[in-house]
Amino acid sequence: MDLSSTGAEAAPTAAYHAVGAGHYSATGLTRGPWHPQQQHAGPPIALVSHALEAAAQAHGLTHLARLTANLLRPVPLATIEVRVQEDYVGRNAGHFSATVLAAGKELVRATALFQRETEVPLPEALPGHPLPLAPQPPQQSDVQRFPFAHAELAYPDLVETRLAAGRMFAGPSAVWFRLRHPLVHDTVPSPYQRVAVAADSGNGISAVLDLTAYVFVNSDLTINLLRRPQGEWVCLQASTYLCGQGGGLAESALYDEAGLIGRATQSLFVRARD
Repeated sequence: MDLSSTGAEAAPTAAYHAVGAGHYSATGLTRGPWHPQQQHAGPPIALVSHALEAAAQAHGLTHLARLTANLLRPVPLATIEVRVQEDYVGRNAGHFSATVLAAGKELVRATALFQRETEVPLPEALPGHPLPLAPQPPQQSDVQRFPFAHAELAYPDLVETRLAAGRMFAGPSAVWFRLRHPLVHDTVPSPYQRVAVAADSGNGISAVLDLTAYVFVNSDLTINLLRRPQGEWVCLQASTYLCGQGGGLAESALYDEAGLIGRATQSLFVRARD
C-alpha cells in the first residue's frame, strides 16, 4: 500500500515503511521545499545508504568513506525501489552502486566506497589534530525550525534543528540536525544514515538567495567521511558560492559532538522563478 496517498500518514512513525524486497513507501516526513509531491533529497539518499551498508557489512566493510548521489529526477512522494550492486570488493575496501526507481524511471544513481575498520595507533601532536569542533555544541544552540515549514507534514518535521552559528537561509551558517523519527519504520538509523539525511541541506541552510524568488536546487551530493560518526547529532557548517551563469557550489564541514567527521559538496543549478 502506498501510504503517501491515504490518510494513514496523518501521524507517520518514520520517513519510510518497507513494503517488500527493496521497496519503501514514503510518508509526508520526506516532503521537500520545491514541490508538495516531491521528496527532499536527504531521506532517499539516506535510504540508499541504508541499503548499501547492508551489502557492505556482508563483507566486513563497515565504514562508509564516500557516498556520491547523482539526482537524475525529482523523487516523488510515493513508493520507491532501491537496487544495490557490488562493483568490486577487495580485502580492505569495496565499491558499490545503487539506483532509486519509481514507476519504472531511474531517479537517483549512487556510488559508495566502504572500508574495513581497524585500530591504528597514531602519533601524538599530529598537525591539524585533535580534530576541530563545531562552532558550539547542540546543547548550547538555539532550536530553530526550517523556514519552509508549513501546515503539511514535511522534512522539517523529520529533523530537529538547532542553530550553532550564523542565520539559517541567510548565508554561511552552522546547524545541528537530529532525527525526530526513524528513517525506516522499526529500524534504528545508523550514524551514516543520520549524516545523509542532514548533508543534503547544506545549500538550504547557507542560501544567499530568496527562496521565493529563485530556485537553487542541487543535482548531486558527495559525502566524504574520515571516521564513523558518533551519537545522534550531526552539524553542518555550510557556505554557498554562486556565479552569474546559473551555477553554484555548496560545501559543508560535517561534525558530530566529538569533532570533524568529513565534508559534503553539492553542485547547484540556479534560476529565477517565473
